[in-house]
Amino acid sequence: MKRIVKAAALVGVVALLASPLAAKKVKWKLAETWPSTLTPLASPPLKLAQYVKEMSDGKFIIKVEGKEKHKAPLGILDMVKGGQYQMGHSGSYYWKGKDINTVWFTTVPFGMTPSEQYAWFYYGNGMKYMKEVYDKFGVMNFPGGNTGNQMGGWFRKEINSVDDLKGLKMRIPGLAGEVLAKLGVNVTNIPAGELYTSLDRGTIDALEWVGPGMDIKMGFHKVAPYYYTGWHEPASEMQFLVNKKAYNKLPDNFKAILVTAMKAAAFDMYVENFAESVKAWDKMKKDFPNIKVKHFPKPVIGAMRKAATEVYESYAAKNPKFKEIYEDYTSYMKKARAWSQMMQGGYLNLDK
Repeated sequence: MKRIVKAAALVGVVALLASPLAAKKVKWKLAETWPSTLTPLASPPLKLAQYVKEMSDGKFIIKVEGKEKHKAPLGILDMVKGGQYQMGHSGSYYWKGKDINTVWFTTVPFGMTPSEQYAWFYYGNGMKYMKEVYDKFGVMNFPGGNTGNQMGGWFRKEINSVDDLKGLKMRIPGLAGEVLAKLGVNVTNIPAGELYTSLDRGTIDALEWVGPGMDIKMGFHKVAPYYYTGWHEPASEMQFLVNKKAYNKLPDNFKAILVTAMKAAAFDMYVENFAESVKAWDKMKKDFPNIKVKHFPKPVIGAMRKAATEVYESYAAKNPKFKEIYEDYTSYMKKARAWSQMMQGGYLNLDK
């Protein structure tokens, strides 16, 4: 009996060693929306590749290609869906033209904070809805790093009233663009590499990007003196996209490595971006005192909030899945916000 067991075990080992996955490395490619040097947005794919390589003993290799290589920064979903790349890294709300429900997995105007949103993803229904929305593309979607609450943008002129928004040309993606369009803004979406030139030449009058840690690298402060606090992207989550067929071909241990590495890389980006903004905010106050940091006036915020509600309700009226996610999201946010106000608001107010 012992000989039979030993023989069976030996056969299993031989079969494993003879399998294609055991005999050679798994090599994947990942396309990202960003230039490969645009950290911290470009950091998660690089960290992911590092973690996967280390945890697999060099047997699972992911090659990261920035937009300078593939030339299609807003084509990531299509490339991963089509199999040109096994993975991608981008923002889910860029695909709202394909399915409006993708916006919920990046962020929405007046939505959740990062901690609230992560709780919804992993301990609420967020990941369930993510799977339902992306299944039809043959793509899996995972959180890929959060910027936290983004700044409201750089403006060439001061915004004192809703009338000042009318006719304004602004780069702003996602549902926030639709909100501002209702208030008379001419909205456009421009790839990262063209933003500074567009603002400098007056092709656009304003833009939102991320926050001090990334904005100061882009040089926006040189051409637009007004820097507004945020409302539109309170928890901007990037996304890892994974081709489902490619994923299903992986052995189970590589699947576990990939999922674990994505989660670790996403967390690291959140911390990196916060740390970079801490340094940049301090530098901006010292080195660029002419930057005028502003809050949008309450009447303007009120108009934005009203327009956002109208946008949500319009989509909910014609899209059952949007309605379902909207109701679940807002219900969870209401409960989460009560705790956020108690936990964080109470503490931060001690300094006032």
